[in-house]
Amino acid sequence: MTSTDSAQTAAEAPAKAPAKDPWDLPDVSGLVVGVLGGTGPQGKGLAYRLARVGQKVIIGSRAAERAQAAAEELGHGVEGHDNAETARRSDIVIVAVPWEGHGKTLESLREDLAGKLVVDCVNPLGFDKQGAYALKPEEGSAAQQAAALLPDSRVTAAFHHLSAVLLQDPEIEQIDTDVMVLGEARADVEIVQALAGRIPGMRGVFAGRLRGAHQVESLVANLISVNRRYKAHAGLRVTDV
Repeated sequence: MTSTDSAQTAAEAPAKAPAKDPWDLPDVSGLVVGVLGGTGPQGKGLAYRLARVGQKVIIGSRAAERAQAAAEELGHGVEGHDNAETARRSDIVIVAVPWEGHGKTLESLREDLAGKLVVDCVNPLGFDKQGAYALKPEEGSAAQQAAALLPDSRVTAAFHHLSAVLLQDPEIEQIDTDVMVLGEARADVEIVQALAGRIPGMRGVFAGRLRGAHQVESLVANLISVNRRYKAHAGLRVTDV
């Protein structure tokens, strides 16, 4: 092949698509967000922050009456139902249940969560006289346990490092922190990143696949130590991105 032929072949080849901007995230404002364990501090705080910016939020609990009472307290159009109804009526479901009930709760909701985008924010922790320490589930992490129990759902991991105190404080306008988001499918991760970014001050940052969730969940033990020493509500910032 002559140099002229090579040049012609190169000219006829389709142009390579430009790399996708990693900060080009989808519009998630119309999605319904359910929060399992929405009556606990973390779940209730996330529900409040999302509803406050106009997201449609449903909080779930084992007892519908408890969820309804918490929803009335939060206002901003938040609804309360039992966990199963919350799962069925939501597009995205945040799992914020206590670690001790994590496996049984998800196993019981397998059918209700089928086809849903599930965001696990549970941190498996133990506590002793030396403070908080990370537990390692048999599956590797809480998020990986969720993926194993929910084969028909799209499981991601996020919202682990947020202070429930800050989330629930109505006097605080924005929470300056990054949210580490992990998952297997880029489209799912970007939806969760966009959801995190709806809360003023927050930014969702891709942090790898689910196999890396244990490190992210475990870091909460270190943040608890930081908070106790400095009387703070510490979060995280990822630099240079």
